[in-house]
Amino acid sequence: MSTVAGIFKTREAAERAVENLRSNGIADERISLLAPGTSPEELDAAVPTTETEQPGMGKALGGWAGGALGIAGGMHIGAAAASLFVPGVGPVIAAGLIGAALLGAGGAATGIAAGGAMEDAVAQGMPHDELYIYEDALRQGRTVVIVVADDDQSEAARNIMAQAGAESIDAARESWWVGLRDAEEEEYTGQGGDFKTSESYYRRGFEAALHPQSRGKSYEEASESLSERYSDAYGQDAFRRGYDRGQAYHQGLREKYKG
Repeated sequence: MSTVAGIFKTREAAERAVENLRSNGIADERISLLAPGTSPEELDAAVPTTETEQPGMGKALGGWAGGALGIAGGMHIGAAAASLFVPGVGPVIAAGLIGAALLGAGGAATGIAAGGAMEDAVAQGMPHDELYIYEDALRQGRTVVIVVADDDQSEAARNIMAQAGAESIDAARESWWVGLRDAEEEEYTGQGGDFKTSESYYRRGFEAALHPQSRGKSYEEASESLSERYSDAYGQDAFRRGYDRGQAYHQGLREKYKG
């Protein structure tokens, strides 16, 4: 099982990708969508609660059909579409279990008790290392589609999203770093470092600070998990300096996008 994600410039393009994923045999419960800038009022209008909705089911994604999310035929994926404010990002719709769990809207927040099988799928496919890329895309007004696919479906899912106009996560990651690189190089060289030879370690440290397990933690506080996940880089000065800058970057975003 693997995670396949794509970033779309418009919600409409993302919705077309979801339609194609479903028509090609990807189960609804394996698909999640994250969309920016939707208020709770807009969500209520887009995803109505029906009389037939089971207690505790929240606002079912079947309401997407004809609503603001517009998925043809509706998505009955056994999950909720939660409208929430994500610190450092802003207002977001998290539709589907993977997306909701990633952004902290799973379980009680959406009123959904996921079945054991789906919980296992979420645990196996949760792309925590990519969360900061999803967040950056959402800040830019883009929409993210995430699929937890069986190994024999992952390539098909990737192709479907590419054909619908998705930018890959790898491409988005590189664009994100290009946007930060000049400022980080100036900061590093200003302290006497050689950025060209240290960039790899520095960047890994910067990205490590954005992992959910590390956010808001000093280097010492996160030392155990860092040494496990980045054993080859943990002892490097450039890695630590990158980590400290990554923490400052994340804190700056939280200050900028306050609830």
